[in-house]
Amino acid sequence: MRSSPIVVLSIALCAIAVADLSAQTNSDAPEAHVAAAKAAAGQDFPGLFNMLCPAPAPTAAVQGQAPPRGQGAGGGQRQGPPDRAVWHAEPVKVFDNLYWLGQTEYSVWAVTTSDGIIVVDTIYDYSVEDEVAGGLKKLGFDPAQIKYAVVSHGHADHSGGAKFLQDHYGTRILLSAADWDLLERSNGTKPKRDMVVVDGQKLTLGDTTLTLYLTPGHTAGTISTIIPVKDQGKPHIVAEWGGTSFNAGAGRDGFQSYIQSARKFSDIVQKTGADVIISNHTIYDGSKIKQPLLAKRKAGDPNPYVIGTASVLRYLKVAEECATAGLLRLN
Repeated sequence: MRSSPIVVLSIALCAIAVADLSAQTNSDAPEAHVAAAKAAAGQDFPGLFNMLCPAPAPTAAVQGQAPPRGQGAGGGQRQGPPDRAVWHAEPVKVFDNLYWLGQTEYSVWAVTTSDGIIVVDTIYDYSVEDEVAGGLKKLGFDPAQIKYAVVSHGHADHSGGAKFLQDHYGTRILLSAADWDLLERSNGTKPKRDMVVVDGQKLTLGDTTLTLYLTPGHTAGTISTIIPVKDQGKPHIVAEWGGTSFNAGAGRDGFQSYIQSARKFSDIVQKTGADVIISNHTIYDGSKIKQPLLAKRKAGDPNPYVIGTASVLRYLKVAEECATAGLLRLN
């Protein structure tokens, strides 16, 4: 017996609806977003992808892991300073007016201007004198010229050195209101409360203006920064993503804030034409690979940090998609 046209149409519509629902369900699965992040990472951002996208390990396994190099036992809580041989790194000139002054795993970025120096982040209290003050001296600069320190967020691996700079050089310290509060609740080394950053704030020193944006997610008041630089006289725009990993216990609100911030900063990157991405951890932005390449660079060779706006957007896409996968895993 032949089916009526109405029955055939109903069956077809049901099939389409089931297919649409199946596609929607698959696209909303964590695995789909992990795959999207992996595609965005490609061969360029394996450190970022491998840090953000895997499902969290069981608590016992995490506790059994050794802490990252340059950090004491217990994650952010140190049991005394680690041996210098573990964390020390030499300073590196990256652009005409941007220098890296960090530990093996943590970064400080020094922006030189016609009227002094701005640093982005300050690493740990135990290493700031060696790496930041000592590093600037090795590069031929006076650390007393550090006029501002933009602290991306209030964790000790980025804020611990701020008090040293404030006490020794009168450096003005900038954090968001939320992360000043976070810092004040902590037991670590911290500066006196100073300048409070608002979204879109301009920080001008001499001939250089940085723009600071609030990108909550890693912390409630994480700051990401746009920095104009020059490479052998050619202008470029650097995007510094201020906080990368997902913090345990952040919950749905934390992941949602992170996703919104990644999208917001992507829009800013697109509008500014940023063609360089940097981080405050050397594993995330590929500094462990790029700095040795800089050391071998010859006149006329490309700067390995200049990757183009499309690649900067792919970096932020990795962060967004991994955060989306993390959010969906909570369901």
